[in-house]
Amino acid sequence: MLVLTETASTVIENLVAREADPQSAGLRIDSGGPDSTQFAVAVSASPEPGDQVVESGGARVFLESNASIALEAKVLDAQVTEQGAVTFAIGDQPA
Repeated sequence: MLVLTETASTVIENLVAREADPQSAGLRIDSGGPDSTQFAVAVSASPEPGDQVVESGGARVFLESNASIALEAKVLDAQVTEQGAVTFAIGDQPA
């Protein structure tokens, strides 16, 4: 299952709180299809049918089914630039 770093959890909580109800909303990751190597990320009011829900602290991430498979043994991290832009990085979980 996808693991969130503490930083990613905090960033996701803040993003969701600015745009939606943090009690039900989360960050949705969509792969765009089984052969895609890129992911789309957006705040979503709730998970879509078939989404896997990952919770860490107060952060919720909704993984579309193909994204769930691709990110099974990964770690999601986040950074915020001085200008306030958010970037996400995906790495391997430690063995």
